[in-house]
Amino acid sequence: MRNPNIKAVFFDIDGTLLSFKTHEVAASTEEAIEQLQAKGIKTILSTGRSINSIDHVKYLNFDGYITFNGGYCVTKEGHILFRQAIDSTDIQSVLEYAKTNPLSFSFMSEKQITIHDVTPEIAGMYAHLNLPVPPLVDLENVDLNGVLQTNIFLGPEDEQTFMEKVMPNSLASRWTPLFADVNPKGQSKKVGIDIFCNHFGVDIQETMAFGDGGNDITMLQHVALGVAMGNANPEVKDIADYITDDVDSEGIWNALKHFGVL
Repeated sequence: MRNPNIKAVFFDIDGTLLSFKTHEVAASTEEAIEQLQAKGIKTILSTGRSINSIDHVKYLNFDGYITFNGGYCVTKEGHILFRQAIDSTDIQSVLEYAKTNPLSFSFMSEKQITIHDVTPEIAGMYAHLNLPVPPLVDLENVDLNGVLQTNIFLGPEDEQTFMEKVMPNSLASRWTPLFADVNPKGQSKKVGIDIFCNHFGVDIQETMAFGDGGNDITMLQHVALGVAMGNANPEVKDIADYITDDVDSEGIWNALKHFGVL
């Protein structure tokens, strides 16, 4: 697929745009995004992060933002194209479960992120992402209808049982053994891509995406050209159309050049 007619490129953040080592966007990636925009190619962020946890990359002037793994899609002008919260009965079930079982979790809404039970491992994870540890959740005053995503801190071996028992109306995906992103069933970055393709009048055959984690799989499979970073999880590399260099070795720039997009 040399010199494809790409009209929109979607980018994950952590481990794709942002290095886990430097917590910065590589100069070559900044240049690549500028060149894409100069050519009229839409650049769209696609992340599991909340809408209020992306300020550090907004300077790249993306045309749109897929956040909460597709649950909240907004243009750079602030026009909300899509919003979907988790089923309120699942949120209530998490609160009830936590009363009698040890469980760390975070609730993410449009306005804030709160967390329950911060372990040393969780504090270390936020430091790894260069993010502050969120304030503690007030269990008596949770907006049951306003949670767009939750992170459930449990291992992969416990995920299926927990989801079936506690959050049957939701879907888990993960990019780390430490926690799972939980969103409404049927929601994913793939959904966000379709929303933005419709908004900008772009055919799915004119799309490209970069990712590295489990929550990027639906995105990479859906676009015409799905690129896994060299540092991507093995299951992401298995489904990608192409594996580029890692985030610290100009992976995005090299792939765009390889395919003649730049």
